Amino acid sequence: MLLIGVNRSPYTRRVAITLKAYGLAFEQSDLSGFGNRSEVRAANPLGRIPALVLDNGEALVDSAAIIDHLDEIVGRERALTPPAGAERRAVLRVAALMMGACDKGLHAAYERNHHPPEKVHQPWIDDCMAQMKQALAAVEAKVEPGQGYLLLGRLTQADITAFIAERLARGLKVDTPTEMPRLHAHCRKLLEQEAFRSTEP
Repeated sequence: MLLIGVNRSPYTRRVAITLKAYGLAFEQSDLSGFGNRSEVRAANPLGRIPALVLDNGEALVDSAAIIDHLDEIVGRERALTPPAGAERRAVLRVAALMMGACDKGLHAAYERNHHPPEKVHQPWIDDCMAQMKQALAAVEAKVEPGQGYLLLGRLTQADITAFIAERLARGLKVDTPTEMPRLHAHCRKLLEQEAFRSTEP
């Protein structure tokens, strides 16, 4: 398999961590959705990362769709999202909050970095960042000191998405050690695991 995308993207890194956690062999092509748009479009017509090119040449796009396929490969018992019921809903809720936080953080960054200064709308940036922080705070409340994982006593997509969202927030100058100290500590602990450490951008 070939993963297309740079791990500076939280969406790409989510897939990379999942592949590593599952022990699935893959190569990675460090292409950016901005700097390498034409090359990325060869796998994803939207020109967005990540894309995962399977061994048969089929290309999957969107991190959630890619992870759904990876869950199918490893089977229900190993999947990082439970297959059904309350446990599945709990993991999906955290994942949705954290991916939404990433979306909002990147909306703010794009507004700041890709518009002429006179056209930057600061209230929109402030609102996006407030939404990001509120989502992070909601997951912060789920962190139990001394517990290795957010839910179910094992690694799930709740942990992976919380990790990438907290990392992005810090990159956007959110002081997570002060504002979300339990979540920050949890993510630092996850970084000790090879799947997280080896995907550092």
